[in-house]
Amino acid sequence: MEYSPPPFFRRGPGLGTRLIFFSLLSLALLFADARFGFLENLRRGVGVILYPLQSLVDLPGDIAMYAADFFVTQTTLRSENENLQRDNFLSSIRLQEYAALAAENAHLRQLLDLQPRVDRPSLVAEILYAARDPFIKRIVLDKGSTHGVQAGAPVVDSQGLVGQVRRVFPWVSEVTLVTDREQAIPVQLVRNGLRAMVFGLGYDGALELRFMPVNADIETGDVLVTSGIDGIYPAGLPVATVASVERVAAYPFARVTCVPAAGVDRHRQVMMLSPGEAFPDRPPPDNVQQRPRRPRRGG
Repeated sequence: MEYSPPPFFRRGPGLGTRLIFFSLLSLALLFADARFGFLENLRRGVGVILYPLQSLVDLPGDIAMYAADFFVTQTTLRSENENLQRDNFLSSIRLQEYAALAAENAHLRQLLDLQPRVDRPSLVAEILYAARDPFIKRIVLDKGSTHGVQAGAPVVDSQGLVGQVRRVFPWVSEVTLVTDREQAIPVQLVRNGLRAMVFGLGYDGALELRFMPVNADIETGDVLVTSGIDGIYPAGLPVATVASVERVAAYPFARVTCVPAAGVDRHRQVMMLSPGEAFPDRPPPDNVQQRPRRPRRGG
């Protein structure tokens, strides 16, 4: 009786069966994550596990930066000290003027019976790294939920609006820049108060003011600030400056290209503001009275 020896290695399912199984599993996970968000907790757990590895990868760059800061020459420090003293002197003068203007503004608001603006709590954060995909404009900051960061919080710098917090992890947070193609911000022209929506293009670090009629009063050099009507961004934050306006009579809308005001690709430190307060509920729609039906004509 002939028999073959047992195989040295046990073979599992075939390659085609494995391909079909893992393809179906991937599609099921993608659908579950997009529909129900099942993988959000898993993604956060992976972020927590990879955080020490990310810190270890960034360690050589941090050491080099600290070493460069340590070996700064005494002449540079002396010149910086003199500049800081001069700026401090000028800032003290401006602060005195600001105090007088603030008192005058409070008095005028009291006379006009206006409500004072509410200052939002803020948190300074440092940029760890940016997204590698050139078409995705996002950055990662070194502050997370343990520091009080919330999703949807506006992110600003000394020049204007940088972006918005998209996802929050325990020790880091992901920010979508204003130049991202999925970002839309309600803005207002400083010159004439015209309201509009500015969208990120996702490339060239530019913005686009869409759905503006050809005869709209907008010119090159106009400054765009947040309108504050969405309840997320505080009103008056600089967003962009109009770079070019193209009007073609054959199209109903003008092509308006803008340059962001904030240094989205230059600064290392940013400031995160707390999300805006929830707006009150919308008033119920007016009850439309039904017209009385006319009697049918008898035949």
